[in-house]
Amino acid sequence: MKTAGVLALQGDFEAHCKAVERAGGRPIEVRTAHDLDACDGLIVPGGESTTMLKLIEIENLTEPLRQFAARKPVFGTCAGAILLAHSVTGPAQPSLDVIDIDVERNAYGRQIDSRVARVETGGTAMEAVFIRAPKILRVGSGGKILATYKGDPVWVEHGRHMVTTFHPELTSDSRVHQRFLEKVAT
Repeated sequence: MKTAGVLALQGDFEAHCKAVERAGGRPIEVRTAHDLDACDGLIVPGGESTTMLKLIEIENLTEPLRQFAARKPVFGTCAGAILLAHSVTGPAQPSLDVIDIDVERNAYGRQIDSRVARVETGGTAMEAVFIRAPKILRVGSGGKILATYKGDPVWVEHGRHMVTTFHPELTSDSRVHQRFLEKVAT
């Protein structure tokens, strides 16, 4: 059974751990660079991206996370997608620059504009929870759009990495986490 680490500094990491279990993986909470050694892949959860960046810096995780991503799959949801993006606007902020996408923070509105919606996933639909979600403005060459919402990409895969702008851990549908575990297994 492959181990999916879940960055457990801030955000809804517990829900991701439960989603990894439902999808057939073994989750572990990651708080230090040493914790990464036990992981076959890593999930960067939603939360507040500026707070997460500060905590990553405090814990000296910036370079270990980049090095991990150079070797193993990483999956970011919502704020995690912001942290993994190449470029961030709305307002601009630093990122780990792991996946070749550009995002705009809070592009679907404020907390009050959060919603549950149906997204298109190649002929089928999936329930998606959007909470102060970023919008993917650009997908680099080699990126694959796996789901859209109102014509915008909301689930993107690029090589071994993937991101969602929604929170798949908050539904009972395990398809997103299963796809990530497939990446972890290869």
